[in-house]
Amino acid sequence: MYHIGLYAGEEIHEWFVKEYPKACKYKLDSGKSCIRFKKMANIPFDSIGELIRKFTPQQ
Repeated sequence: MYHIGLYAGEEIHEWFVKEYPKACKYKLDSGKSCIRFKKMANIPFDSIGELIRKFTPQQ
């Protein structure tokens, strides 16, 4: 999954890195703006939804 906000907003990136372990038992596998998942069952949809809500389309 790609989310440019992770790359563009340092505080958003820090928030996500801190919150991810609370939502998923697997280690975060990410790049600058991508988050990689090995299995669909491992996707923390609630955390991803919260990440998406932190940005508006205008941003």
